Amino acid sequence: MGLSWQQGPLSSTALGRFLTPEPLPERLLFAERLRRRMKVKYSGEWIADSEDVVLLYEPGRYPVAYFPLSSVRPDVLEASARTTQHRELGETSWFTVNAAGHRTERAAWQLTGLPPYASELEGRVAFAWRAMDAFYEEDDRILGHASDPYHRIDIRDTSRTLEVRSGDTVIARTTRPVVLYESGFAPRWYVPREDIQGKELTSVESQTFCPYKGLASYYDIGESKKAAWSYREAYTEVGRIDDLVSFEPDKVEVYLDGERLHLEPGQHAAVPHGVDRSLGTDEVFSR
Repeated sequence: MGLSWQQGPLSSTALGRFLTPEPLPERLLFAERLRRRMKVKYSGEWIADSEDVVLLYEPGRYPVAYFPLSSVRPDVLEASARTTQHRELGETSWFTVNAAGHRTERAAWQLTGLPPYASELEGRVAFAWRAMDAFYEEDDRILGHASDPYHRIDIRDTSRTLEVRSGDTVIARTTRPVVLYESGFAPRWYVPREDIQGKELTSVESQTFCPYKGLASYYDIGESKKAAWSYREAYTEVGRIDDLVSFEPDKVEVYLDGERLHLEPGQHAAVPHGVDRSLGTDEVFSR
């Protein structure tokens, strides 16, 4: 499962708990070797390439990839005077990245004041996600953030009855919804467009991006803003929800077998880690 965000076990709003007699620290950090080849491109050139990447997980944040310094082209990192302090991992030193005639400040960093218990991160550097051209696993580009190997999506068909209402108006009613189970999230229920009544959905320009599902398009329902969404060109891996519609249970009434659904607490976006990433749609369109 996704370890550190939404309701994953290392997040601050974890759904479960560790069965230990003593209380755990307020924040648990986790580091693990990725076991995948990862590459970084900047200014049209490859500047890092390694099969020994370590992912760092922090509560409420996306995983961050740390490359061995030996796997980084030696001429691209320029030390800067900027340092910051990590809450648990000590002093952080920042670099300017310089290649092919381009320079970007605060584009990479190294944890230089590590405590003894965090030795896995010694001699490693991380790159600011949006400052780079792209990140790759083997020859496939990855978007948004480093892939979390514990993040899983399962999609199931069901014959349960799902009904969506806005006041006295039935927006949708189906006996063939599709349920998507995603690590760290409550189940999300998707409805075929043929089972949506009339023209109650008003398309809006806003879109968001999920590294695992693709671009989401949104719809207003009456006065309820962005009350529904759809992945109109879902990634192949989640093709079963392609062009289906899901509804926000805190903005319209959603009933499953007659029981009203409610938005679960702790369902919130992860916090970007400084300059390393944001899940903007421009990264998708620049592929």
